[in-house]
Amino acid sequence: MLARPAHCIAPQRPAAVSRRAVVVRCEKKKVVVSGAGGRTGQLVVKKLLEQKDNFSVIATVRSKGSAGKLTSAGLPESNLVEFDLAAAAAAAGSASNAAAAGLAAALNGADALVIATSGVPQIKYLSLIPVILAKITGKEGVRPEFSWKQGQQPEQIDWLGQKLQIDAAKAAGVKQVVLISSMGGTDPNHPLNKLGDGNILQWKRKAEQYLVSSGVPYTIIHPGGLIDEAGGSRQLLLGVDDKLLENNPRNIPRADVAALAIGCIGLKEALNKSFDAICAPAGQGSFSSDWAGVVSQLGGASCDYSINSQWADAELAAAAAK
Repeated sequence: MLARPAHCIAPQRPAAVSRRAVVVRCEKKKVVVSGAGGRTGQLVVKKLLEQKDNFSVIATVRSKGSAGKLTSAGLPESNLVEFDLAAAAAAAGSASNAAAAGLAAALNGADALVIATSGVPQIKYLSLIPVILAKITGKEGVRPEFSWKQGQQPEQIDWLGQKLQIDAAKAAGVKQVVLISSMGGTDPNHPLNKLGDGNILQWKRKAEQYLVSSGVPYTIIHPGGLIDEAGGSRQLLLGVDDKLLENNPRNIPRADVAALAIGCIGLKEALNKSFDAICAPAGQGSFSSDWAGVVSQLGGASCDYSINSQWADAELAAAAAK
């Protein structure tokens, strides 16, 4: 079942006109996808293009030189917008933020913004030497080390950068923000927070709480471990508050995350909901694109942000009111 178009309008007809002459006109939903150059963002764009009768898509990328896979999938170059999130985040709060201008223009008249941006850790290759030696000698507990590119730390990308996008969506009157985040946010000691001392899940959670309090209708998706296998085969399992971390396996194909994000656009059952998503093991259930049915697994529940909150209540209320 594909997501429904925004509006289907049957024009009034004179009584003498045959029913067969009536044409139903459907208006497409305009969807902006940020982080469209990333692996998950690319899949969101490609799946939106597959539903071109329902959606028109604008993709933001750091530079148009990185957008070859999007144009080869059928996205017109005119629908590409350069948006350097790191530069925009660095200039956040300044009187003039030229780096954010492209996003603001893209959001004009948009029905939804899908945020697929994320900080990406860089492995320290020299740290692989002791890892390899540990494998040879049987030593346990030796892991590679990671760092972040200058200006692209989680605080800049996953907090300030996402806040900037949420504020832009609010200013443009966007009807829904779908934020693709990550599981693990209830645990401040989660291993992902230790990568390069970036505390990435803490900053992501801070942005999620800001979105929840912003007044913009939202859907927040916390995927489990992202894998690059083909989607559309395993059953989607939804939950809240990281309870799905008890499952094994607890992964999900990026393609299924992209499909779920699109399925939630305009879906009333998914509005103002924050939830986790993984896939069942192969052979246990089957994939369904009945998105209302998929979301019904939650029974109306949504993630509890009083768990590992990154804000004091008064501070969050004041920030969201600006």
